[in-house]
Amino acid sequence: MTDALYKATILDHHKHPRHFGTLKRSTHEAHLENTLCGDEVTMQFKVEKGKVIDVAFSGRGCAITTAAASMLTEAVLGKSLAAVKKLTSKDVDKLLGVKVGPAREKCAYLGLETLHKAFS
Repeated sequence: MTDALYKATILDHHKHPRHFGTLKRSTHEAHLENTLCGDEVTMQFKVEKGKVIDVAFSGRGCAITTAAASMLTEAVLGKSLAAVKKLTSKDVDKLLGVKVGPAREKCAYLGLETLHKAFS
């Protein structure tokens, strides 16, 4: 994909985030904030038999924060808990399709950090 297409995908996930909202019965949940910019993400997961069967996120943030969290929810749905726990910042970079600069890394990885906190 070209950078323009990746940027369009990021904007689409920001404007129309997937799995945005809350779960009525989550088995795992976490909330984190980026105090430098005010972004915040709450992630909820429903895990059964070691597999993520439902996921939701809520919060507020910049386009990178929202898009990365949205993309992560799509990436983990249906995955084993073991696979989800192994996700890294490199996986988020692949989802976003562009390397974010040092000033935006906290934004890009806030969802990932929240996910890891939910399963720690």
